[in-house]
Order: sequence, then C-alpha cells, then structure tokens
Amino acid sequence: MELTDLQDRFIDELSGGQRQRAYIAMVIAQDTQYVLLDEPTNNLDIYHATQMMRMVRRLCDELGKTVILVLHEINYASFYSDFVCAMKDGKIARFGTVDEVITKEVLSSIYNVDFEIMRVGGKPMTIYY
Repeated sequence: MELTDLQDRFIDELSGGQRQRAYIAMVIAQDTQYVLLDEPTNNLDIYHATQMMRMVRRLCDELGKTVILVLHEINYASFYSDFVCAMKDGKIARFGTVDEVITKEVLSSIYNVDFEIMRVGGKPMTIYY
C-alpha cells in the first residue's frame, strides 16, 4: 500500500503498520538531519517490521540521515545498524560497531542468558536460549 492511499484518512483510522509508515513520512517531510525513533517495529508483524527497518536503513543510505532508534529485537539491530549501544539497568553496557557488540560474550554478560552467534549475509545474527 502506498502512502498516497492513506492521504484522505485520519491517523487514528490507520492500522499500526500504516500509522508507522505515516509517521516516517512525516519525519522525512520535516527534512531533519537526525531522526529519533522509539521502537519503530513495535506491534508490527514480521513483514511490516522488516519493511520498516529497510525504510529506516534507506533514510541513512539514500538521504544521509543519522537515525538513532530504540530496539528490543537484537537481530534487527545487528542487521540494519552501523553501531549498537547496549543498555543494562539504565546504563550503557557496551557501545561499538555491530561486530564489537554482537558477540556471545558481550550479550551473555548483558542479558544473563546463553547466546550463539551465526553469520548471515555477513552480519552476526543471534540465537539465545
């Protein structure tokens, strides 16, 4: 669905995925250098969450925006980010490149669960148990 299909509807009439896309469109229209997003994939199904992350990545790559976002999905952070700031107890536990932060040792110490890391498409992807 294109955003133009949503132009005659009020924001509170939109589904979660439609609303998220409308908010991103508003951010793009404001043309700010920095974009701050708080859990942009929250309440989205896998398809729409992945589309959202692809759109966010395009904001960086194609429009030169600096995007800072809060995510609880580690694999989205790993696959779509350049840098990761991992938090624990409200404090920065580790900041660095994806490869510096998304490691078995770092994540296990932050989350207190066992992690395995696999490489998919050149990126570290997590399995936790």
